[in-house]
Amino acid sequence: MESSPKKYEADLSRTPRTVDPVVEWLLQGDPAIRWQVLRDLLDASQDEVDAERARVEHAGWGAGLLARRAPDGRWADGACFPDTAAFAESTARALAGGEPPPPFPAAFAEPTPGAQPGVQPGGEPEQPWTATYPVLLDLCHLGVPPDSAVMQETAQLVADNCRWEYDGLPFFAGEVDCCINAGTILIGNYLGVDVEPVVQRLLADQMPDGGWNCWAETRPAPGSFSSTLDVVDALLRWERHTGGSDEVHRARHDGEEYLLQRSLFRSLRTGEVVDPRWLQFSYPPRGHYDLLKAASYFALRGGPADPRLAEAIDHIRAKRQPDGRWLLENTHPGAVHFRFEGPDGTPSRWNTLRALRVLRWYDAAS
Repeated sequence: MESSPKKYEADLSRTPRTVDPVVEWLLQGDPAIRWQVLRDLLDASQDEVDAERARVEHAGWGAGLLARRAPDGRWADGACFPDTAAFAESTARALAGGEPPPPFPAAFAEPTPGAQPGVQPGGEPEQPWTATYPVLLDLCHLGVPPDSAVMQETAQLVADNCRWEYDGLPFFAGEVDCCINAGTILIGNYLGVDVEPVVQRLLADQMPDGGWNCWAETRPAPGSFSSTLDVVDALLRWERHTGGSDEVHRARHDGEEYLLQRSLFRSLRTGEVVDPRWLQFSYPPRGHYDLLKAASYFALRGGPADPRLAEAIDHIRAKRQPDGRWLLENTHPGAVHFRFEGPDGTPSRWNTLRALRVLRWYDAAS
């Protein structure tokens, strides 16, 4: 399954000269990196940014993922998991006819309570990241222009052909997991699809402590750092895309408070670091949590820097290497079409871009 796309060779004649060797190194990367550096670190003109962003569809990582799309708009014949399209269709037909759904494919069964995080029962690696949902999230983060013909065609094909493994629900209707629904909102906003019913579902799922937890459907649980971050990010993007509502704004604010009261990584009860892995920076982070991912949300939100972010920002600064770059760490297991970077322990353009973007905002906003 894993194979590298055709290597992208940056046209250095088009690379702006800077006095910062780290920024010049970033500009030698994939178009998905270059256009964001131009926008977020160099304040380039909109025409320059748009011209570089348009290349994401045709070269490098973006082109590599688009080339793996099937004619029906899906990747790997499934929504969240590969090879589940027939199961999802059968489930939808059974439920529509008042019949019980077929059993969920054993290979992708939900982990049992107490299972080691990131590992399915029996010690199998974490879920693959090759199906439609994770690939669409990748394409959004890479920045393939949402109004391009290929992305608009994909949006229509996914709406017509892709169903969730849960109850066979249509893709843009979302499902029951608040983290998956958050990603659905992000994708829908990006592609211009109406996902307000999914937003309303998330509002109903908010917990008394202000957070969200994707396990809340199956057992009592407090808010989760990871789930809460995914949801507030999705709600912010929905507000900016649609104009938002007072109800959504309040819910997002309460979710932000859940994270800020805990300094983004500490237990509210004990003050201890909840999970040392959160101090390692992965890319893509997928549905996992870490400090750089959380701080990136607050940089995206903008505005004044809350003083409760200070400790997290100090950790991000401390991870900078003597050469000014940040490393790739804690890559999450699971099959992928190809890897953006690696291996762990080597300089990461994604993490360096994201960290510099966070620090640029924080230092200006403080």
